Amino acid sequence: MLSCARHSLGLCVSVAVALLVGQAAAQGGRPPEPPKPKPAAEKAADADAARYCANVGPSIAEARIAWQTKRLAELDAQLRQRIADVEKAEASAREWIAKRDALMKAASDEIVAIYGRMQPESAARQLGAMDEKLAAAILARLKPGVASAILDEMEADRASRLAGLVAAREDKKS
Repeated sequence: MLSCARHSLGLCVSVAVALLVGQAAAQGGRPPEPPKPKPAAEKAADADAARYCANVGPSIAEARIAWQTKRLAELDAQLRQRIADVEKAEASAREWIAKRDALMKAASDEIVAIYGRMQPESAARQLGAMDEKLAAAILARLKPGVASAILDEMEADRASRLAGLVAAREDKKS
């Protein structure tokens, strides 16, 4: 519809320019002549263009609405997929937190008390052989002086990893 209007406007402008140029050249100082009527072929072309635009206008509008509806459906599907991905990631994070809490609870007061009364060398050997997360949970619940003595007896790499896990736990508490 818009292209038809542009076509008609362009045709009108070109006709007007031709008339003005023709008048300016022909006048040579004489009063302007009345405009000449359009030729029949030009009138027929304008009428055909207007009729064409009137006929295809509704179908062009319908096609645009159909395309926009399809695009909205595609965007809706993408949005729903992203929401599903986020919900899946959230469920995974909740599961990880639940496992971590279970490990922290596994370091019950009795086990912590046992490791707190052990010699640092023996406790370091046993915690060194244990799962890192469980060992970190036990160390986190020990008194700082006892935990530092046990870490001092461990290999530096293992002690560093366990201290990092304990620190991460303390950061989450804050």
